[in-house]
Amino acid sequence: CQGSEDRGSWKGQESPPAPEKRHPRTCMKCGQGTAALVIRVGDPFCRGCFREYFVHKFRAMLGKNRVIFPGEKVLLAVSGGPASSAMVRQVQEGLSREAAKRLRFVPGLVYVEALLPIPCTFPAPLPAPLPTPSTVSPALCQGWGAAPPGPRNGAGNVAAALALPPCLPEGAVRRQSPEQREQTLAQMETLLQATGFPYHLIHLEEALELPPSILQPGPERAGTSGPSYKEAVDSFIQQQRQDGDSGTSLPGHSAPDTPAGPPATPRLPDAAQTQELLRCFEAAATATAREELLEMLRTHLIVQTARDRGYAKVMMGESLTRVAVKLLTNLSLGRGAFLAVDTGFTDRRHGDVMVVRPMRDYTAKEIAFYNFFFGVPTVIVPPLFTKRREKPSIHQLVERFLLGLQEEFPSTISTVYRTGEKLSPEPAKASSESQRCLLCLCGLD
Repeated sequence: CQGSEDRGSWKGQESPPAPEKRHPRTCMKCGQGTAALVIRVGDPFCRGCFREYFVHKFRAMLGKNRVIFPGEKVLLAVSGGPASSAMVRQVQEGLSREAAKRLRFVPGLVYVEALLPIPCTFPAPLPAPLPTPSTVSPALCQGWGAAPPGPRNGAGNVAAALALPPCLPEGAVRRQSPEQREQTLAQMETLLQATGFPYHLIHLEEALELPPSILQPGPERAGTSGPSYKEAVDSFIQQQRQDGDSGTSLPGHSAPDTPAGPPATPRLPDAAQTQELLRCFEAAATATAREELLEMLRTHLIVQTARDRGYAKVMMGESLTRVAVKLLTNLSLGRGAFLAVDTGFTDRRHGDVMVVRPMRDYTAKEIAFYNFFFGVPTVIVPPLFTKRREKPSIHQLVERFLLGLQEEFPSTISTVYRTGEKLSPEPAKASSESQRCLLCLCGLD
């Protein structure tokens, strides 16, 4: 009503009052460049300073914890999603000769392909087919190792990236035809090969052939009681100088299992194995149980691959948003005693293979902007298929709850994350083998 009166008062004027001009914000770090994004309220960054901030946070996380020694083989678990793709880019840049503080470990990649044709067991009619992952162009593949591209026009792409659920299961069981599986697997293999690192493609069906030893922690490596981190770094640098600093900038290029030439047509597992695995997922009565089963099988496959290939560490691409959701989800599932090992930076429950989470300080927003600004290619696969639109599983219910609060109260996710930092891993340790869970290897509570 008042607005109508105001609009009527403009009739006698030549033009309505001009809106106030909003001046662009200045970067809080350099104080000169124009801000390209605002990470948090009061934290505007230009593109260059944001890139330095992003790179520094990754290397500071590794340098502060000092669990990855020079020369160690580290397996990077890649799903094609935003967080794991950004993690691979950070490792690539950290291993380059131009890096100020070079990373000194030997990386490898692993991708667990979990695109199974899950049949619908609900009486409701089948929905429309899920969209296939976007086609990966050669230009994006070059983005793995190329310099950051120039500015882009298309803020809608950023909005679309931010609108994606930040806690999608990294590789998910979904209904797909064999042709769609092969297409998605070929896209992922193209991305992995573009990195230049040795990579391993694992099918989820291979979980049916895992040895019984995966249900027990392996013997701890002798290096845990060896020299200190500083002594190991000094020894590695001396060895580098003696060898003439050859073959260390990108160790993956000399690995024997790096394929040469274009990737071959991927082979899918036998139909009998696929059907047997499908029966396992059908036996899980709820979507929550199926998501837990998928995550457990995927973790077992990654750990077994690390053991077979001689990797001492495994890097997971779990972001701060993912960790916060996982904290509340595990509390709801009765795993409160094991939150420290499920969400902490290090996870030593497997004994000979340590799991680290170097991306746990990055929010989903930071990762989305970094991938958009600097051309990091990704392949997004929809999550576990379900017919329910509301409350499909505890995982997705907690995710929607936290993201809804985050819109009204921007510090919600960071507060949940910081609460998890205060937890101790001691309750998760088992006093004996009989007191250890066969599935998660944590102590029985």
